[in-house]
Amino acid sequence: MKTYTEVKPYANEPFTNFALEENKNAIDAAVAKVKAELGRHYPLTIGGEKIETEAKITSINPGNVDEVVGYVSKADQKLAEQAMQAALTTFETWKKVPARERAEYLFKAAHLMRERKHEFSALMMVESGKNYVEADVDTAEAIDFLEFYGREMIRLSQMNETQPLTKIPGEDNNISYIPLGVGVVIPPWNFPLAICVGMTTAAVVSGNTVLLKPASTTPVIAHKFFALMEEVGLPAGVINFIPGSGAEVGDYLTTHPKTRFISFTGSKEVGLRINKLAADTVPGQIWIKRVIAEMGGKDGIVVDETADLEAAATAIVASAFGFQGQKCSAGSRAIIVESVYDQVAERVVELTKQLQVGPQEQNFAAGPVIDKTSYERILDYIEVGKQEGTLLAGGGKAEGNGYYIQPTVFGDVVGKARIMQEEIFGPVLALAKAKDWKEAIAMYNDTEFGLTGSYFSTDEDRIAEALETVHCGNLYINRKCTGALVGVHPFGGFNMSGTDSKAGGYDYLLLFTQAKLTSRKI
Repeated sequence: MKTYTEVKPYANEPFTNFALEENKNAIDAAVAKVKAELGRHYPLTIGGEKIETEAKITSINPGNVDEVVGYVSKADQKLAEQAMQAALTTFETWKKVPARERAEYLFKAAHLMRERKHEFSALMMVESGKNYVEADVDTAEAIDFLEFYGREMIRLSQMNETQPLTKIPGEDNNISYIPLGVGVVIPPWNFPLAICVGMTTAAVVSGNTVLLKPASTTPVIAHKFFALMEEVGLPAGVINFIPGSGAEVGDYLTTHPKTRFISFTGSKEVGLRINKLAADTVPGQIWIKRVIAEMGGKDGIVVDETADLEAAATAIVASAFGFQGQKCSAGSRAIIVESVYDQVAERVVELTKQLQVGPQEQNFAAGPVIDKTSYERILDYIEVGKQEGTLLAGGGKAEGNGYYIQPTVFGDVVGKARIMQEEIFGPVLALAKAKDWKEAIAMYNDTEFGLTGSYFSTDEDRIAEALETVHCGNLYINRKCTGALVGVHPFGGFNMSGTDSKAGGYDYLLLFTQAKLTSRKI
């Protein structure tokens, strides 16, 4: 494959305007098509071989639990080992493919995904519970990752021409970014297309081969992405599709001596377990395994008395309840200076009560949470919140044949409360008072996480101090703390939020490569 397309300057994929009737009709038609294909069976794929297993992962529509999205074959340790061997074999040839040629596969996939945008979004809606906009944004981000990382690999391959090393007499010195080896890619369910695409293609465009173990709640959309990469001609064995249990397959591959890196997005607890397992060397291992982890957050929005209070309240609600609060960037805390607390809290409650709960396919503002386990955990946290604060909105289950929860707001919550400290990953917002803006920033920083945050103010001196002292990987001023764009807002956090890997940024592919210096006497 050497017929290269022209590489134009990178630009973010536009979002779909669903206010236009033709776009609404198009997504509705795509949903109808997905519904007509419910209950299909999807195989594993190892080195190009399709494998059906007796054990299956059953993917359920969280908004209608009577609907089975699909049955996905489930790997065990024997199949995981088979996949490892296939990836090791393929790596020997894939690593030699020129960077420009590897990037071409990503560009072709982006082109096809763009043409079929609503197909991907509709499947994601049904499998993960996203409404029109949330699914469309997810698909657009997936396209962005394909386009951005393809260009990034080309840029890295041309460093000796564009950013040559310092020259000295008598030597020719060059640097190259070579792949690591076989990696295990473990994406999350909350961005089941975008993050899956981003993590996987960053690894393969860098010259690595991967074992893709998608989230067990969203394996069908992951399979659709994998099938797209097959369609564009990616060689067999570069991506091996092996859904399976984290405890069985995930741990086995994390501790495998031939695993070179683990790329993970998910909970703090699982991320720390992966990091611990990867740190132990085993017989036959000749490297320190690299862990690239994004582990969530307890993100917050700080509002001082100089802020545009309407804009702040709108951003708080959007950050807290977009996709039912199931984003690692979700603003589940709002810390408001006490002189304007009542005014902001009142408006937040008004806006929250306007959010209607219902099936995602009907584009309700608030859809279901992902599964029964999350549903029960979030409801337990709501009961905790009733003891820790004043219930201002929501507070329990919502009607529907799915995992529906009312968008919930608690007021007068103290900084050390559990609902201010622990990641809930659901539609639960805690409001806290601070005596002044400095105390508000201190309360924001009082967390083990450090992913996203927002500061609302019109005082430039305060903003300058916030820029320096608010400790998170992605800090936004006078806007919501969700909605990072590839190439615009490189994404990754501090502390227990992970390894600050900055997905969608100019240093991300460095995590999947190693720099090799060659020096020749002339």
